[in-house]
Amino acid sequence: MPHEAETLKVAVNESDDVTALLYTSWKKDRADMTVILGHGAGAGQLHPFMQLFARGLAERGFDAMTFNFLYMERRRGAPDPKAKLEACYHAVIDAALKHKKLKGNRLAIGGKSMGGRIASQVAATPETAAQITALVFLGYPLHPPGRPDKLRDAHLPDIKAPMLFVQGSRDTFGTTDEIRDVIERLHLNATLYPIEGGDHSLKVPKTGNPPQTQVYETTMDEIARWLRQR
Repeated sequence: MPHEAETLKVAVNESDDVTALLYTSWKKDRADMTVILGHGAGAGQLHPFMQLFARGLAERGFDAMTFNFLYMERRRGAPDPKAKLEACYHAVIDAALKHKKLKGNRLAIGGKSMGGRIASQVAATPETAAQITALVFLGYPLHPPGRPDKLRDAHLPDIKAPMLFVQGSRDTFGTTDEIRDVIERLHLNATLYPIEGGDHSLKVPKTGNPPQTQVYETTMDEIARWLRQR
């Protein structure tokens, strides 16, 4: 089992900082990779989903880091503007690269829904591209629910690192078919791991499907396998 999470303070600018949690793996299982996961728009890093995946990846040999965006740290309802969200993610990346326990690790970034989208925007910038080995999206918000015309994919071709889209087939923010179409249409360096029957949180209907715990465990196994291949 991994160690208990270490609480960190990450300075975003001269006046603001956010809390991050570092879940370190056991040395004998280490993959020598740090995985940063940003949270979704409506819940912070202490949401059970975030803790489950961070701990699960730590159990599988990865140093996992989560954090709160500034608005969540300040307990505000609405997400910050794009520039603030990206600045926060950049600050967490810098903190991870400088942390003494993570020195020498390769870096993967991503997250749940909005957290993954902001990670993708950060990875699409030239100044960050060289730092990133891989990206993992847990329910990528391709478009707002019911608005498939409002695609959030224009920046994806600018990402050089390989991407893993973990997507539910009934995700209202983008189905597996929609994600597959984007990957093919934009010729992305990406892999799709579909969750049959999964929603935006990768939850499957209780009837006729594997238990939810099994779905999550199998998903984390696949993420770990994919990351180790990088």
